[in-house]
Amino acid sequence: MRQHTVVDSPYGPLTLVAEDGVLCGLYMSDQRHRPAEETFGEPDDTPFGEAADQLMAYFGGALKEFTVDLRLNGTPFQRSVWDQLRRIPYGETRTYGELAEALGNPHASRAVGLANGKNPIGIIVPCHRVIGASGGLTGYGGGLERKQRLLDFERGEALF
Repeated sequence: MRQHTVVDSPYGPLTLVAEDGVLCGLYMSDQRHRPAEETFGEPDDTPFGEAADQLMAYFGGALKEFTVDLRLNGTPFQRSVWDQLRRIPYGETRTYGELAEALGNPHASRAVGLANGKNPIGIIVPCHRVIGASGGLTGYGGGLERKQRLLDFERGEALF
């Protein structure tokens, strides 16, 4: 059974989706690869207390690592990429190539980028911490401006 709620954030509304009470989606408005609204299930705040609290602590600067339970629905390769994303420390970045190297396949940076773009739980699974080989910003489902704001925030260069 799926449920969803919408919480406010410095980026505007975030839609949280749970499957059997476990967070399986976090989507920004106008996000690329955002599933259709009808797949989010019934509106219900019940399963989202911990996730909402951790998000607010993160945006308030008091939380650097999320511990909320997640259900990451994807292929085995996608899940391995998303696991690597969760290992990137707060305030740091990695390139697609570095992630591919960490996965044991240095030639898979393009596949890593595609999996990164399909991340269903943005912010909590920090796909915004991945940059291009040149150090520049590359695609982000929530838009490059949001990505830059998140990176600046985590580096202590901006407040929400």
